[in-house]
Amino acid sequence: MSKLQKILVRAKRQVFSEMVGNNPSIFQGEGYDFIELREYMAGDDIRFIDWNITAKMQTPYIKIFRQERELHVVVVNVLNGSVHFGSKKFKQESIAEISAVLGFSTIKNGDILSSYIFTDKMHSYTKPSKKLHQIHKSTDDILNFNAINEKVDFKFIADTLYKRLKKRSLIIIVGDYFEIPDFRLLAKKHEVLSVIVRDTLEEKPPPMGFASLLDPQSATMLEGDFSHKSVEAYAKKVSEHDHKLFEVLRKDGIRFRKIYTHSIPSVELRRLFEGR
Repeated sequence: MSKLQKILVRAKRQVFSEMVGNNPSIFQGEGYDFIELREYMAGDDIRFIDWNITAKMQTPYIKIFRQERELHVVVVNVLNGSVHFGSKKFKQESIAEISAVLGFSTIKNGDILSSYIFTDKMHSYTKPSKKLHQIHKSTDDILNFNAINEKVDFKFIADTLYKRLKKRSLIIIVGDYFEIPDFRLLAKKHEVLSVIVRDTLEEKPPPMGFASLLDPQSATMLEGDFSHKSVEAYAKKVSEHDHKLFEVLRKDGIRFRKIYTHSIPSVELRRLFEGR
């Protein structure tokens, strides 16, 4: 079985075993037509509680909606050179699996899926569709993409999506985020989620002594003594970067989740969606 087939089988099993994608919609009531109020029942989504009526009646009441339109889910895969890294598997492979899980979840919900591959330019685009074949093609495109020496330009990505996507959509941007994005304008027009894909080895590397390392994004060679002190300093810089990244995303109203290459994507994505 090829790597592509293994990823697709694994992702499909995760989605259709009810781990992800069992909600009628990912939006918080967007695209739904209000029907009526009724008393809250165990298991109801607390996001739909009408607090004004609840306060007046002294009993929890919940809003009931009917789906008015389909959701357009846009999966944006950012494949700059640094995704060509991993201790057990490359981040690029994890991105492919995450994209497949999101794709199967979207199709299962009866929503519309489209996907992109970006670096500092747009490399590929799949048109909005409900067909499973689209998931196979986009996953294959991610796996076979040559990310070496590719750089990321989040401004170009945000500007391009803002211009291309006319209707309000759910945009899920998947990458390793070693650059700080500015999605403020995009998030005002659409709902934007960030999935941060990392490998534990790049956040907390072990002391390696004298070594030569190749940067897959810039193709530059870095030589030096990677002592305990130097890798601790590096890990501190990564932590500081991520702290700033999380602050920016929160400020822009963007929910996010970090997923490591050893993690099960469906479990982490479910936590992201449930947090919405």
